[in-house]
Amino acid sequence: MGFFDRLTGTRHPEAGIAPRSTEDVRAALLGINAPGVPYVVRHATAAERADLVAEWRVPELRLTLRTRMRFVPAERVVRALDEQWDAREREYGRGHATRVAREWTYERGPDGRRRRVETLRFDSRDMKDPLRNAVLGAGWTWRGVTFRL
Repeated sequence: MGFFDRLTGTRHPEAGIAPRSTEDVRAALLGINAPGVPYVVRHATAAERADLVAEWRVPELRLTLRTRMRFVPAERVVRALDEQWDAREREYGRGHATRVAREWTYERGPDGRRRRVETLRFDSRDMKDPLRNAVLGAGWTWRGVTFRL
């Protein structure tokens, strides 16, 4: 893995995995949707200029994460562009980045002592890892991009 692959989050499949068809990769990504999954993988609109989009809205943090994915069947590559909107900080960002947030409160335990209790746990890898693993498992390359899909 080269320097730029590390910066963009690009990953290549393990040797010996036979590449599957574009429709199989699309089905694997759409199959990630399940009850209890906090984000949705859907077909992209024409304005999003992608094939599929994974989107996670976190109202407690006023944060929206979106990964736009475009298939390049000739190269067996999924190009992925990550975007983040943070309404609290009024920030927009794009490109490979990991976002982690935790919040705690203090409560009295059953023994009467104060203890710290986690009230919010958020990690952007909870969305990104299943997407990437589905692509790599299909024998395709996951290529992170920053500017153009």
